[in-house]
Amino acid sequence: MQRLKIFISSVQNEFSRERKALAEYILSDPLLGRFFDPFIFEQLPAIDQRADQVYLREVEFSHIYLGLLGKEYGSENSDGVSPTELEFNQATQCRLTRLIFLSHQPDSERHPKELAFIQKAQHHLVRKTFSGPDDLKASVYAALVRYLEEKEIIRSVPFDATLSQKARMDDLDNDKITQFIRSAQSKRGFPLKETDSVEKTLSHLNLISQQRVSHAALLLFGKAPQHFFINSEVRCASFHGTVVEKPMASYKVFKGTVFDLVDQAVDFVLSKLDYRVGTRAEHVQIPGSYEIPKEVIAEAIVNAIAHRDYTSNASVQVMLFKNRIEIWNPGSLPLGWTTEKLKQLHTSVPANPLLAEPMYLAGYIERLGTGTADIVRRSVDFGLKEPEFIQEEEFKTILYRSGTDQATDQVTDQANPNIKRLLLIADLVNSRQDLMEKLQLKHVPSFRENYLNECISEGLIDMTMPETPNHPNQLYRLTSKGQKLKFSFENLSDDTNPQVTEQVTEQVTEQVTEQVKLLVKIVRGEMTRDELQEKLKLKHRENFRKKYIQEGLDAELIEMTEPDSPKSPTQKYRLTEKGKQLQKRLKRN
Repeated sequence: MQRLKIFISSVQNEFSRERKALAEYILSDPLLGRFFDPFIFEQLPAIDQRADQVYLREVEFSHIYLGLLGKEYGSENSDGVSPTELEFNQATQCRLTRLIFLSHQPDSERHPKELAFIQKAQHHLVRKTFSGPDDLKASVYAALVRYLEEKEIIRSVPFDATLSQKARMDDLDNDKITQFIRSAQSKRGFPLKETDSVEKTLSHLNLISQQRVSHAALLLFGKAPQHFFINSEVRCASFHGTVVEKPMASYKVFKGTVFDLVDQAVDFVLSKLDYRVGTRAEHVQIPGSYEIPKEVIAEAIVNAIAHRDYTSNASVQVMLFKNRIEIWNPGSLPLGWTTEKLKQLHTSVPANPLLAEPMYLAGYIERLGTGTADIVRRSVDFGLKEPEFIQEEEFKTILYRSGTDQATDQVTDQANPNIKRLLLIADLVNSRQDLMEKLQLKHVPSFRENYLNECISEGLIDMTMPETPNHPNQLYRLTSKGQKLKFSFENLSDDTNPQVTEQVTEQVTEQVTEQVKLLVKIVRGEMTRDELQEKLKLKHRENFRKKYIQEGLDAELIEMTEPDSPKSPTQKYRLTEKGKQLQKRLKRN
C-alpha cells in the first residue's frame, strides 16, 4: 500500500532538532516505516514559488497533520498569522487527522499568540505534552499505532503497546510506580509528582487507554508480570569451563518487573566475577573493581531485556564461562542493520519503545544509540578483548573476561626478591636516585645490574629515553605488565601477621558461597549495609540481605556491631577473626 504522508509543522528554529529526529525515527522504525512517510520543510528542494503556498499545498496532500507547539509563535504574515497556525487551519479545512504535541514548560514563558493558538487547538483535539526528543518519539509512536488501529490498517499492535485482555489496574503495584517517579525525577527531571494519580502517570507514559492496561505497564509495574508473560523471566547460569556442560556451578531463574530482572541478573554476574581491591588501607572508600566494569555488564543485560521479542517463547539467558559472558535474547536487529553498526554511534530504534522509555527515565538505559558503542569502548579501555555482537536465531552479546596473564603469573612465581622489592616501591615514573633512596642503596652498578636490568629484561620497566640510556635526566616508568605485577605483589604482600596461625581450611573456603567471598573481600573495619552494597555496586536490597549479609552472618564470617538490636539504624558489620583469616586467604589466592 502507499505510505501515509505526515506533515510535521512547527516553528522551524525552535524545534529543528526534534523535527529531524522525529522524521528519522518514523522512517527507521520497523512498524511505522512501513505505513508512514514524514515530511519536513528541510526535505523540500529550492523552487521558484512562495514558501507558504508550497507548504499549504503539502498539507493538502497529506493524511496527518503533526504540530509541535512551544514558546515561540514564529514569523507573521500581513494578517498577523504564523505559518504553523496557517498550516493547522489548512489541515482543519481539509479534515486531516491532527496530532498536537506541546513542549513541557510554563504557559507564562510562551508568546501570547502561541498561547492563544494552543487554546484554539485544544478545543478541537487532545494535546500531548513532551519534555524532549525521546519523550516525543514515544508519544508519537503510541499515537500513530492508535491511528493505524482505528483506521483498521492493522488489526494488531506491537507487543508492548497491546492492551491486555486479562489484566486490570489492580494488577499494578502502586508502590513501584511511586518508586519509579522518584527515580525518574532525580535521574531525568521527570515532570510528574509522586502525589499525581496513578492514572495520570500511566497515561503520560502511554501505558493505559480507558482504564485498560498495556503489556508494557505490566512488565514495568506489575505485581506478578510472569503471571501474564511466563517467558519474561531471565535465566542465569555459570559453568566451570568454557562450554555448556553439567554439572553447572550455579543456576538461577529470576522473575519480577523489568527493573527487578536487571538488578537481579547484574547482581548474579557480579557475584561470580573476580573483585580486586586496590589498596590495603583500612578505609570505607577503599577503591576496587570487578574484572569487567559493572557499567558494561549492566548495559548488555538491559539491552537484552528492553529490546527482546516478547512474543517469543524463549527467555533472556545470561551464561558465565571461565573466559567470557554470553547474553542471549530472542530478538533481531532492525531491517538493514549490521552488527558492525552497533559498534558506532547510531540512531536509537527500540523494539519496545513504550518499555524502553520508562527504563530510560529511571536511568537504566541511555539514548542516542550509545549503549552498544559504550560497551565496546569501555571494555577496550579497561584492557579487555573487544566484545562481540552476533545475530543468529537469537541476538548474542559476548563479553570477554580478563584472561590469565601466564607470563605475569610466571614472573610472579619466579621473580627474585629484588624485582619484588623494586616494583613495590616504584611509582609510575621514577628517577634512578629516587628508586635507590627508597631501597636505601648506594652502589649504582649493583643497583643497575641486580634491580633495573632485571626488570627491564622482563619488560616490567622501560626508559623514557631508551636511545640514551646513560642520560643524566633518564627516568624509568612501569609498563602495563609491571603495573599488573606490582598489583599482584601488593596483594601477596598484605599486612598479614605472620604470628597468626591460619585456621580457615581449604574445606571451609570451598563451602563459602561466591557472594559471601565477595563480601568478605571488601569489608574494611566497620561498615553499614548501604556502604557494603554500594561498594559491590549491587542494587537489589533483598537479594543482598539474603545472599550476602545473612549468609555471612550464618557462616560466622561477619558480625554485627549491635547484635542485640539487629534493625538498629546505626547497625554496622565487621569481620570476625574467622572472616579476617578467610579474607587473607582469598587475597593470596
